[in-house]
Amino acid sequence: NNEMGTTFAPAAEIQETPEAVILKLEVPGLEAKDLDVEVTAEAVSIKGERREETKTEEKGVTRSEFRYGSFQRVIPLPARVQNDKVEAEYKNGILHLNLPKAEEEKNKVVKVNIG
Repeated sequence: NNEMGTTFAPAAEIQETPEAVILKLEVPGLEAKDLDVEVTAEAVSIKGERREETKTEEKGVTRSEFRYGSFQRVIPLPARVQNDKVEAEYKNGILHLNLPKAEEEKNKVVKVNIG
């Protein structure tokens, strides 16, 4: 039983719209400040650390035990995104990322007018 450094990978859900890639990650038990999110044009990298504190009292002495669990996950994106225009929101244990697609991705489908 390895108590130290338990790692877990958050469950991810990706939705693609014509304008954006929407990414949802389940990271319960964390606060926004515990998350480190980096976005490149092709992938999202998420790191986080989960801290749990348990207090036990014995003979008037309180012992605190911290358990740390860290995770890192790199999620490849289905399309190139504008990583300087990402919107992120974290609530109820779920991180929502809205990643607008790069202009060249939006214009991939070109309608040809036949004269």
